[in-house]
Amino acid sequence: MGRERSPGQGGGLDRAAIGSLLADWPTSEAQALAVQLALRERVVRKDELASEPRFVAGVDVAYARDESMVCAGVAVLDTTTLSLVETRSALRPVEFPYAPGLFAFRELPAVLQALADVVTPLDLLVCDGHGIAHPRRFGLASHLGVLLDLPCIGAAKSRLIGSHGELDSARGSHVPLQDGDEVIGAVLRTQDGVRPVYVSIGHRISLASAVAWVHRLSPHYRLPESTRQADQLVKRVLRECGKH
Repeated sequence: MGRERSPGQGGGLDRAAIGSLLADWPTSEAQALAVQLALRERVVRKDELASEPRFVAGVDVAYARDESMVCAGVAVLDTTTLSLVETRSALRPVEFPYAPGLFAFRELPAVLQALADVVTPLDLLVCDGHGIAHPRRFGLASHLGVLLDLPCIGAAKSRLIGSHGELDSARGSHVPLQDGDEVIGAVLRTQDGVRPVYVSIGHRISLASAVAWVHRLSPHYRLPESTRQADQLVKRVLRECGKH
């Protein structure tokens, strides 16, 4: 099942490691690009999941009205029932400049802080963002998966790059998302007639498994239940602190 962890560890990464990461967090676009290019070589594009993943964490972020703060939410679900078992959130100042393709550097510090408090042993992460369906094949889902060395899926609401063929209107229909000749993800219809979700490998999972998991986690709504719960959490936190 989930990996065994010692006390003080959360989401697969202990607090001391998170502190070290954040202390050296890139502050410029040049530094961030160098990190992306170095870490993208570590992405594993095949299944390395537990045989029966039990706990999945949805990860989402939302910004304050003035975009000075970012709130990260983590919603942990039991995969057998899709019931909510734990939530964590973190609110941090936005410290990295706005730069297309580098949103992970604005958002991951808050995500990591929230995950540090998770006590449930996680088997899988699902991010509201892209994995390898990214210009440098290293979006937020891949970045987070590599940092935590956990299986991770990108399940985004909109397309960043790539093109695809016509998609049938029925739930479960999917077509490849391609950048030139390279398949970088899949376009998945999670409910009959609704807008699709853009699924991509984050880390330690195959594209076929990523599509199957997003489909399984979306029995009633367009978005995976893990994402939906995390989205509700961050909106509630921002609203309660008067920043929504």
